[in-house]
Amino acid sequence: MQAKATAKYMRVSPRKMKFVCDMVRGKNVDEALSILRFTPRKGADILEKVVKSAVANAENNFDMDRDSLYVAEVYANQGPTLKRWRPRAQGRAYKILKRTSHISVVVKEKEE
Repeated sequence: MQAKATAKYMRVSPRKMKFVCDMVRGKNVDEALSILRFTPRKGADILEKVVKSAVANAENNFDMDRDSLYVAEVYANQGPTLKRWRPRAQGRAYKILKRTSHISVVVKEKEE
């Protein structure tokens, strides 16, 4: 049995988010949350919220035991990119790409 949670259009680059995702993949839920709580990155706060949502989905919708849950899958895919312009010298303009991420977390119960 598995439970899933998704956060879409998060204003953090997927490249930076994947580093945070790799830290918690395969870990116990409580261990993953404590790792995210003490990680000084913007993506850690967002991922912590998504993991908590996946755990709540598992407990309320599928009657899973929280103590036996682990983070089976976690990934950050690229969302739409916001395009902005930065004025530069002599009338030129540089493009600024503000990237977004779609973050998905799947938690499963450990088989015994």
